[in-house]
Amino acid sequence: MSTTADLDLAAVTAYLSQHIDGFQGPLQAEKFAVGQSNPTFRLSGPDRSWVLRRKPPGVLLKSAHAVEREYRVQKALADSDVPVPAMYHLCEDDSVIGSAFYVMEEIKGRHFNDPRLPDVAVPDRLAIFEEMNRVLAAIHSVDLGAAGLSDYGPDGNYYRRQIDRWTKQYRASETDQIAPMEELISWLDSNIPAEDGQRTLVHGDYRIDNMLFAADGPQCLAVLDWELSTTGHPYADLAAVIMQWQMPPGGEGRGLAGVDRSAEGLISDQGFIDLYCQRRGLPGIDRFGFYLAFAFFRMAAILQGVYKRALDGNASDPGRAKAFGAYVPLFAQHGLDAAK
Repeated sequence: MSTTADLDLAAVTAYLSQHIDGFQGPLQAEKFAVGQSNPTFRLSGPDRSWVLRRKPPGVLLKSAHAVEREYRVQKALADSDVPVPAMYHLCEDDSVIGSAFYVMEEIKGRHFNDPRLPDVAVPDRLAIFEEMNRVLAAIHSVDLGAAGLSDYGPDGNYYRRQIDRWTKQYRASETDQIAPMEELISWLDSNIPAEDGQRTLVHGDYRIDNMLFAADGPQCLAVLDWELSTTGHPYADLAAVIMQWQMPPGGEGRGLAGVDRSAEGLISDQGFIDLYCQRRGLPGIDRFGFYLAFAFFRMAAILQGVYKRALDGNASDPGRAKAFGAYVPLFAQHGLDAAK
């Protein structure tokens, strides 16, 4: 985390003092180093702190960086089985700091950037993955009508919609033609499963580094980063978890490929899928390779967008973002491998 001059603290203080009960300055702001999409800051006041999340500066792709949707869905989940921070205020007036932003509760919990959980004792690791599984099933069990989220995403085939959307986003940020990506787009386009009646809340970027856990146990205190959330098909979230674990450990891969999971107290891919199916009363999942291929495709498209923003000078963390360009062909090839 680093101190930043990327936020007009005087404007933030003046505005929030009028919109959040008990809000007072003077403020100090620190920018969280994690996260590539929407810049996120800790606001420290005289007696408490908050978290502010804003859209990045510059020209943005249509429908990207939707902090308004993040705010809406987390506010809707306040009394559900899905742990989220309290939402305090959404500002959609770009004139205040130059872009829309929202302010939420700061949750003080453990953050795991590495799914190997090297700082957790081996006997305690499995419980964290089981909690991650429980929360994922809870997201997919939210009553959309009761939560006021029935209109949070369009009807129709989720994968058709998502493949079209992310292909368009990828084309808008394309810098070179990548043969595996072209082949993967074509394969997905021709192999979309028939609808099976499942329409749930979908997080869109569900992984362990978007969660905060209790300091002294496996309890999840908050699921973060809801920018890509919508209503759609739940297997996309499940496949996204497995996708990350199939990447190399450490670095930007942050996966579990090659790790002796049994010896390290970590759950297997199939074990996580089976536990999820058990929680949701599902007999199993056919054609999981499609969902996994889709997850790799979408992440490749996202990374391409981050890379293009870095080239354009609009990335939240430019140094890391430029390195993401090299990962796009890798994710595309993994997607093809999953498809086959």
